[in-house]
Amino acid sequence: MKNQLILTLYILMLAPMLNAVAQVQGINNLDPVTEQKIDSIISLMTVKEKVGQMTQYNGSFDVTGIPSDIDSKTKLERLKNGEVGSMLNVLTAKATREAQEVVMQNSRLKIPLIFGYDVIHGYKTMFPVPLGESASWDLEALKLSAQIAAEETAAAGVHWTFAPMIDVSRDARWGRIMEGAGEDPYLNSVIGVARINGFQGEDLNAVNTIAACAKHFAGYGFAEAGRDYNTVNVGESELQNAILLPFKAASEAGVATFMNSFNEIDGIPATASTHLQRDILKGDWDYKGFMVSDWGSIAELIPHGFAKDKLQAGKLAVVAGSDMDMEGRVYEMALEPLVADNQIDEELLNDAVRRILRVKFALGLFENPYKYSDEKREKEILLSKENLEASRDIARKSIVLLKNEKGILPLKKSLKSIAVIGPLADDKDTPLGNWRAQAVKNSAVSVLEGIKNAVGNKVKINYAKGASLGMGERSFLMPLTINETDTSGFAEAVEAAKKSEVVVLVVGEDAFQSGEGRSQTAIKLRGVQQELIDVVAEVNSNIVLVLMNGRPLDISRPNEQVPAILETWFLGSEAGNAIADVLFGAYNPSGKLPVSFPRNVGQEPLYYNQKNTGRPSSDMVTYSGYQDSSREALFPFGFGLSYSTFEYGNVSLDANTFSGEGLLNVSVAITNTGTVAGKETVQLYIRDLVASRTRPVKELRDFKQIQFEAGETKTVTFKIDSKTLEFYSANAKWEAEPGEFEIMIGTNSVDLQTVKFTYE
Repeated sequence: MKNQLILTLYILMLAPMLNAVAQVQGINNLDPVTEQKIDSIISLMTVKEKVGQMTQYNGSFDVTGIPSDIDSKTKLERLKNGEVGSMLNVLTAKATREAQEVVMQNSRLKIPLIFGYDVIHGYKTMFPVPLGESASWDLEALKLSAQIAAEETAAAGVHWTFAPMIDVSRDARWGRIMEGAGEDPYLNSVIGVARINGFQGEDLNAVNTIAACAKHFAGYGFAEAGRDYNTVNVGESELQNAILLPFKAASEAGVATFMNSFNEIDGIPATASTHLQRDILKGDWDYKGFMVSDWGSIAELIPHGFAKDKLQAGKLAVVAGSDMDMEGRVYEMALEPLVADNQIDEELLNDAVRRILRVKFALGLFENPYKYSDEKREKEILLSKENLEASRDIARKSIVLLKNEKGILPLKKSLKSIAVIGPLADDKDTPLGNWRAQAVKNSAVSVLEGIKNAVGNKVKINYAKGASLGMGERSFLMPLTINETDTSGFAEAVEAAKKSEVVVLVVGEDAFQSGEGRSQTAIKLRGVQQELIDVVAEVNSNIVLVLMNGRPLDISRPNEQVPAILETWFLGSEAGNAIADVLFGAYNPSGKLPVSFPRNVGQEPLYYNQKNTGRPSSDMVTYSGYQDSSREALFPFGFGLSYSTFEYGNVSLDANTFSGEGLLNVSVAITNTGTVAGKETVQLYIRDLVASRTRPVKELRDFKQIQFEAGETKTVTFKIDSKTLEFYSANAKWEAEPGEFEIMIGTNSVDLQTVKFTYE
């Protein structure tokens, strides 16, 4: 025992040096000295202690007080015995210190806890929900958002976020589409890496960075019928070329952890998929971080019909490569007897614990288990003025101008009166969105407040709620009640519209209408909102429709009724000010859609990068389309207008053939033909015309955001290499196949210019 304690102290003394080396380039860059010390710790551990490191508890109980029930007593004893490696939902610097003290003062080996929490789009300062933030296409802004969220999270004593979600999501019915970057694999990849870099910084040992988590591995966004947790059926080509691409990028970026998903693929639940976790992630990609289950997903192998009991579920999950059990209560009861009965090799536990300790070392927890639990720093950083300013800037970058007829926007400074109408117009809670971490309820700037802040006393504001979107108390766990019948506020709204020059009509979803478990069969405006638009449009045609939502909506009818539409998502703490900035032209909108907006729900799942099929043409009756609707999106992927106008010249290549050696340059001259400065996101797509697997009609491969002064012309050049052309081929490998390719450049996924070249 004496030698064991000496060795433990030796490891702790070396921790500062180890941490400085281990995290220079992400979790995959291993330091031999650190690895040796980790192995030394593992050699001291009992099987029970190893299982403890693989067990994560929810922290919704008082670990330092008198437990109020048997479950809390059990949790407390296991913490003291070193039988818990991680906790989630333990918040504040004070609470995390107290929980950590239980382990550090009582357990035998004193291995610190790692605290996790769902920090999805901010901790206290709220940023746009991820789908909305992705509409900025601004990687530096996305990185900054995650960086600020990490600083606030770390200041509150938490080490680890369960973000980013990088599931490719093509179905607006799936409520959790709000948590990712939309329908495109490439966009999800680069945005995911930007957010990982923001959370983790250059050094996980820094006190203002936290470990990120790439989730959900894999296929969660492809759930059948958009129904959360549902079955996924995809082949290996779809898995590799669409679903896994962002996760491969996350692994290469050195993300500290992965989370597996609730769904099954081809009859195998992801939590028990050896193919995903052992063969691909830890095999082909040589990933060195750890895999945490989603909440209870190991235990859910039983209702899946894949395991008969927790013993079998534990065996399947650990063999497959699930390293940590989040609140499944499976590993703590199953793994020790499985090892004792020689049903699993103890080396499986050693591998999982090694990965978990690797992240704890990287975070500097062996050096100082309490380094994040600083109450003074917590008070200084949370909701700071600088953080709120950043929230406002990122929010306005996320707004997408979908329509602007009659030059109605930006609103004229000469206006004498504006009607602000709608159930969300003065709502200070909905802009915070779902998955709002520790945001203060009703703390957002409303649209009405933002407009008043912008115009002061110079313009008469006629406000009318018009309709109630939600009734009763809102919360993550409370189902939303929608007002379907009450039109008593219509008369006031009509009167406000009549006596105003312009109407700003704010409609959409309740904050908790999209998110986990919020799947819907209809994606139109719910309640009496459409009727409200109808009556207001009858008396005033100068309407700016402001949408707040976490998913693409069917707005085909409103699109026919109003001249201007702003898609504002759920923008976070400074929502109203950011929206006012765009409404009045203080900021020229630059957002682009990361998802296609449908004409109706029957088009879902809808995405731009579809396959051609054998009957693509609409020149015949029997083709791949619909009899009652266009198959094209109402607003396509990549779409977004500006107060500037951009004219694209001819696209040119510097060669018609490409050998794969060096680079192929493709250029286009773009002119801002408008009267104000603006930012354009120039998008590059490719198409492989003939391949060993059928390829999509177009695939985003690069984009650039360029700022133009009014009247300015710039030449934008993209550089293409052989990797730009690669896909997972019929040879079961990533390669670029010889043949003819199309390069398409334009302002969105539809309005494109095309040139061809041959890859030899």
